Amino acid sequence: MNDTLFQIASVILPMIFAIVFHEVAHGWMARALGDPTAAEMKRLTLNPLRHVDLFGTIILPGFLKLVGAPVFGWAKPVPVDYRRLRNPRLGMMAVAAAGPGSNLILALIAAVAMGLLARGFAGSTGEASLFWLFIAANLQNFLLINIFLALFNLLPIPPFDGSHIVEGLLPRRAAMAYTRLRPYGFPLLFILLLVLPWAFPGLGIVERIVVPPVEWVHDLYIGLVRAIAGG
Repeated sequence: MNDTLFQIASVILPMIFAIVFHEVAHGWMARALGDPTAAEMKRLTLNPLRHVDLFGTIILPGFLKLVGAPVFGWAKPVPVDYRRLRNPRLGMMAVAAAGPGSNLILALIAAVAMGLLARGFAGSTGEASLFWLFIAANLQNFLLINIFLALFNLLPIPPFDGSHIVEGLLPRRAAMAYTRLRPYGFPLLFILLLVLPWAFPGLGIVERIVVPPVEWVHDLYIGLVRAIAGG
């Protein structure tokens, strides 16, 4: 397999699954708390065709991987109507937290699978086939991508999940003022994530704020991988 195709495929596949599961988790939690909107619109499915955004889920992550930048992306948001939640304020916090929470669970599954795979190949004298190398690369990326998505989405910037959590924690008057930022979320993201790092390389939010905790959590999961692998 061409090395470039190998790298892209080993990122795109885990990225699609991680993002799709993240979005569906929002819908599952919303339905559990009284809002069936996502179910009514047939968005509570893991079929990626119902969720994939061509640019945000495939093109952008592949490009970022090729240039060595932090990999992130997005899918079509699962619709949630906070007015149908039994407790809109607390409900939206739980719905928002469900996405990052699901990614941390998927990261745990990836870590266990990596440990079992390493244990299975321990002591093997032959070279692993391309198939198993591809599986290992996908698991490694799946682990890191899920951790990154979980923590990246907890940034308190609209429209990230962290903004809904912060909104629910703020006093109502402050929450109403904070909500007014939501229409400007994407332009704000563009400035914070692209313009500022380009103009002032030392101010990169991803590198300075997101990457350190991602690396710390990743090390915890790798400790689990080693424990399962037997050393």
